[in-house]
Amino acid sequence: QVQLVESGGGLVQAGGSLRLSCAASGSIFSINIMGWYRQAPGKQRELVALMRSFGSTNYADSVKGRFTISRDNAKNTVYLQMNSLKPEDTAVYYCNLKAIDPSARVYDYWGQGTQVTVSS
Repeated sequence: QVQLVESGGGLVQAGGSLRLSCAASGSIFSINIMGWYRQAPGKQRELVALMRSFGSTNYADSVKGRFTISRDNAKNTVYLQMNSLKPEDTAVYYCNLKAIDPSARVYDYWGQGTQVTVSS
């Protein structure tokens, strides 16, 4: 069974920085996608950034140039460095792992979420 444990959320002033971490444990297929989503009150969960096991990335337009996703495959850990934070970045941030088995079946896992609050 795969578990995702997030850390690094908190309260920060606008313009500040935070770094989120998410460590995956359990049996994880080598082909996978790790990423971050967020959900603000009253809004749908949205993609923030993701990184495939072979290194390619995708970012939401709203965070390009401010957030950087990275991963340590040896530790099954993904990071999200968030700089120049804005009040509109306030949300619960969720780590996500999509693991793909040899038959191309996708297994979807979520972390418990970590609160990020940006004050103006």
